[in-house]
Amino acid sequence: MVKFVGLLLLLYAIMSFYSVNGKTHHHTFVVKSASYTRLCSSKHIVTVNGRFPGPTLRAQRGDKMIIKVYNKGKDNITLHWHGVKQPRNPWSDGPAYITQCPIQPGKKYTYRIHFTTEEGTMWWHAHLGWSRATVHGAIIIYPKRGSLYPFPHPRGEFLIILVVLITAGEWWKKDVMEIERNATITGGEPQISDAYTINGQPGDLYPCSKPGTFTVKVEHGKRYLLRIVNAVMNYKLFFSIAKHKMTLVGIDGSYTKPFQTNYIMITPGQSMDVLLEANQHPSLYYMAASSYFTISDSEFDNTTTTALLQYDSNDPSPPPLMPHLPAHNQTQAATRFTKKLRSLASKKHPVSVPLTVDTKLFVTLSINLVNCSTAKPCEGPYNTRFSASLNNISFIMPTSCDILRAYYYGIDGVFEKDFPSKPPNAFNYTGNDLPDNLLMPDFGTKVTVLKYNARVELILQGTNVLEGDNHPFHMHGYSFYVVGWGFGNFNPRRDPLRFNLMDPPEQNTVGVPRNGWVAIRFRADNPGVWMMHCHVEDHQNWGMKSVFVVEDGDDPQAKILLPPHDLPEC
Repeated sequence: MVKFVGLLLLLYAIMSFYSVNGKTHHHTFVVKSASYTRLCSSKHIVTVNGRFPGPTLRAQRGDKMIIKVYNKGKDNITLHWHGVKQPRNPWSDGPAYITQCPIQPGKKYTYRIHFTTEEGTMWWHAHLGWSRATVHGAIIIYPKRGSLYPFPHPRGEFLIILVVLITAGEWWKKDVMEIERNATITGGEPQISDAYTINGQPGDLYPCSKPGTFTVKVEHGKRYLLRIVNAVMNYKLFFSIAKHKMTLVGIDGSYTKPFQTNYIMITPGQSMDVLLEANQHPSLYYMAASSYFTISDSEFDNTTTTALLQYDSNDPSPPPLMPHLPAHNQTQAATRFTKKLRSLASKKHPVSVPLTVDTKLFVTLSINLVNCSTAKPCEGPYNTRFSASLNNISFIMPTSCDILRAYYYGIDGVFEKDFPSKPPNAFNYTGNDLPDNLLMPDFGTKVTVLKYNARVELILQGTNVLEGDNHPFHMHGYSFYVVGWGFGNFNPRRDPLRFNLMDPPEQNTVGVPRNGWVAIRFRADNPGVWMMHCHVEDHQNWGMKSVFVVEDGDDPQAKILLPPHDLPEC
């Protein structure tokens, strides 16, 4: 009896420990080449553990993970844990040459991840060039032990990853790394993808793809949670399910006020949680995704990827029904969806929006051009090279040392602390026929230094330089509150009067509308070096990125952790 009571006390102590401190999960990631067949042909792609998409990581809020990464591929690699705040630990954030040097072929590095306030769906991906096209996977963070979802409990869960592939051309039939290298050399736009995919499969509207079409099996009358990640390289997507409504309940690892919708619009980098009621006649229904693209004179992948929703029934099924997806350029449809996003803002899931700010930043987002020599013209417009900028600064990536190491050890010459807090010259940002002198950016490795605990308001202003575009903007190390957005030029007197400071959505990636603006607020309470960038891979590669350096606070718990012993060398 005494032994039994002792065992119970031990089990209670273990459960109490995990409820307070969380559990530590251990994983091994081996980066290696693997052969995959899509669209009637085969090719080798970079994978983690030979899987495409890569392994799904599962944890509960408050847990930790230790992930040992072995690079057995032929190219450098790093991994980023998209949306995970990594408090005080930028050493494990992952962007190459920002917080670490790459893991070279034959080398290894251990990432240490801590899930603190995140809850819901996020994802991980490579963060060096186009390797993320095939090196990515989902992260599912369940409620803390003893807690429940703040919405009706689902019967089951399905993970949906929307992917553009690169084998036969986002699936590209060609080698994606070669496509990236070629675009870098020529200065033009990369080749568009040959297919979108759902969970690695293009779906039966593409050639040679019907047998592998991903299928979700459901029972009539049950409720399901779909976890959706847009891992596409360059395109925003509309997603819908034939004859079924969805209820959005989460975005980017945070809960939202539920609302019903026939479709979602999800940008590259975003993740969303939706509830699905299996309440239709038992049959086959298509789940489908296609691009949301608003540039009139550019080529884009206008194909549609599908998966199947199959009810558990013995009755023969007719051909699956196709959902109605908004047209590719339907900005009104994208806007109708986005404006419904609100934080849950409940007692258990409160918001902490900075109501006043002490640091204001105004940042323009532009697509630019750079002249090439007449002897060797480039393949961008007018024989130029594509570029991109924030406040007219096109970011130059360091190569001899990463920025975090340079900041931590005081190494000079790696970066400059003078990123402008506003555009160097004000102009009609979204006007037509802008002057040609705006096309050429300046270049530099410039960062913004923030005081610890600064209350920051950041206005992201799209421009019509060269041509306006949608920009999904992602911030490392933080989530932020989207307090306002609109079209045209931000008006500093009128627009703040309409800010939502009660229940704005909490996100880590936000879509800046074409020729529009977004206002975000956050408290700079996570010391370290944190990247911010457009999650359209082309734009990021062209220089649409920068870095926040958040200084240490006075308290020992407000300082960057010590660097790990196995930090890769450049």
